[in-house]
Parts: sequence; C-alpha cells; structure tokens
Amino acid sequence: MFISTLLFSIIVSIFLFLTRTSGIGHQLILVNNCQERVWPGIQGGAGMQTLKDGGFLLTSGQEAVIDVPEKWSGRVWGRQDCNFNAYGKGSCATGDCNGQLHCQGLGGVPPATVVEMTLGTSTSPLHFYDVSLVDGFNLPVSMKPVGGGIGCGVASCEVDLNICCPSALEVKAGDKVIGCKSACLAMQSAKYCCTGEYSNPKTCKPTLFANLFKAICPKAYSYAFDDSSSLNKCRASRYVITFCPPK
Repeated sequence: MFISTLLFSIIVSIFLFLTRTSGIGHQLILVNNCQERVWPGIQGGAGMQTLKDGGFLLTSGQEAVIDVPEKWSGRVWGRQDCNFNAYGKGSCATGDCNGQLHCQGLGGVPPATVVEMTLGTSTSPLHFYDVSLVDGFNLPVSMKPVGGGIGCGVASCEVDLNICCPSALEVKAGDKVIGCKSACLAMQSAKYCCTGEYSNPKTCKPTLFANLFKAICPKAYSYAFDDSSSLNKCRASRYVITFCPPK
C-alpha cells in the first residue's frame, strides 16, 4: 500500500509540473548593460499574449527572465528617461507607449531600436529574430541565442547611432540627441517608407540614410526589405536581449 501510494504521489507531482510548464517553450533574458535605467517595452503580435504586462523597469546591471509560450511573436524595445507615478502613469523621452509603464499591447513611439521575433514550437523549433532600425534608433541592443548549434546568429546594433545621426534625423531633449529618426519617419514619403508603388523589394531600395545605418550596424535591418543580411534563424530555447551590449 505504501509503495503504491508513494508512486501515485510521484505521478501526480510530475503531472502537475508538466501542467504548470506546458506552453512555456522558451525564455528571454533581458539585461540592462547601460549606465542608466531602461524600461523595456514588450508588444505581442496579433492574437499573442502580452508578456510582463508589456513593460517594467530594469536598473543598470539588472536582468529579468521571462518565460515565453510556444509560437509567440512580438517585439521588444527600450524606453529611456521615464517617470511614472504610483499608478503607472507618466511618460518616457524615447519609446513611450501612451504614457504607461505597462504598455498592454501598445507599441513604442518611434524612434526606437526594436528587437523582433517569431518563435517556433517543440515540433517545429526554428525561430526567426532581428534587430530593426526601420522605426529609427534610440538605444544599442542585441539578441543572442544561448546555445542553439551551428548557424545561430547574433542580431544587433551595438553602436550608439545618436552620436553620428544626420542632423535631419535627430531627436533632441535640450542639446542632447536622444534618438535618430528613420528616413521614413523624417521624410514621410512612399519612397522612404516602402509603401504604395514602393511596397515591394523591386521598387523599394535602400536610401542614403539606410546605407549609413547599415554601414554602422551591419547586423540590423536598415530598411523594410533588408532580409538577406539581417534576419537570423536558430533553434535555441533561451535568448539574451542586452541593452547597450558590450562591443
């Protein structure tokens, strides 16, 4: 009787563990390597759940581990110089999401450096991810797999583009450049935004500004159809997203 009861307890424990962890396919480890506080924003794709209520604070040197369900897709970005009250209302100088600490499905106001990903499943484990400058730049960031085998790349823009941002694209707070607009955001034209007659790879070509971004950050998307050298594929179960990654 004792043996069967013990065996039953073990089986129940295993079942409860698997039940609690089912659907948790992957982990994102967010690290703040900047010399300032960063408020990550997280937005799920269409029909996807919002992770960590869409936003939280990372002090300098702090990290956070987030369990991510299978098939999740979405984007992560860093917000700077935020001030929130006890109710989570306030504003950020860059990447703001309607003045909320918890973005709750909202995206960040450009310019913002964005990490994008579409994760697979245990049976179809190929993951796709990139760092995009299509919405402009505010912070250096990288996404790096932990393991994953041969062929897993690092998506990144490790250089502070604000230092070399063309004056026409600068976003300033006082005398300090805090963001660098994309050409689309600055020019507001179909040619620069790859819309209308320019909404396909044949007609949408990299602009002078996109080529500048690409030269400085070759592992990041510089314009909408910059797939060949910017989209990464991997099968790792854990990924590290680092704000201000070591060069």
